[in-house]
Amino acid sequence: MTDGTDLRFLLCSEAAFPGGVRVRLSAMRALIQRVNRASVTVDSEVVGAIGRGLCVFVGVTHSDDERVAEKLAERVWRLRVFDDETGFMNVPVGDAGGAVLVVSQFTLYGDARKGRRPSWAAAARPEQAEPLIGTFVAALGGLGARVATGRFAAHMHVELVNDGPVTVTVEI
Repeated sequence: MTDGTDLRFLLCSEAAFPGGVRVRLSAMRALIQRVNRASVTVDSEVVGAIGRGLCVFVGVTHSDDERVAEKLAERVWRLRVFDDETGFMNVPVGDAGGAVLVVSQFTLYGDARKGRRPSWAAAARPEQAEPLIGTFVAALGGLGARVATGRFAAHMHVELVNDGPVTVTVEI
C-alpha cells in the first residue's frame, strides 16, 4: 500500500489485547531439509544438483517482497543445522562446506482445511513469485552460498537423501 501500511501484520486492538499485539497474516515460507545429496530433473535432464547441504523448497505469498526474500535467504544461510565437533547442531551450511538447492514450490501455500481439494489462493501468482525466488537465490549467492536451482513452473522430479532426518520450516 502507498500509505506505508505493512500488510503482513495486523495490529489487534488494545481492548482485545492490552498493549496491542502484532499478528502475522502470512509470510514467505521455506521448507528446509539437510541432505547428503539432492537433485532436480526436468524432462530427463538434471537441472540442479548438490552434494552435502540444504534442499530448500520456497513458497511465495501475495504480501512478500524483495526485502522478505533477502531476509529469508539470510535466515536459511545462518540456520545452524549441521553438527559441530561435539555433535550438536550448531553450524550453518556455509561453515559446514555445504551447498544449497533451491526449489520453488507454490504448494507450500496449499490450504486443505476445507474439503478434499487444497486451495492455492494464498500462493502468489507466477509473475510475482518468480522474481522473488530469483531475489532469494541471488541473496544466497551474495552471502557466499554455492546455489543450484530447479526450474520455475516446470514439472520437476526432486531426489534427495535427507540427513538425520533434519527438516525445518521457516517463515519470514
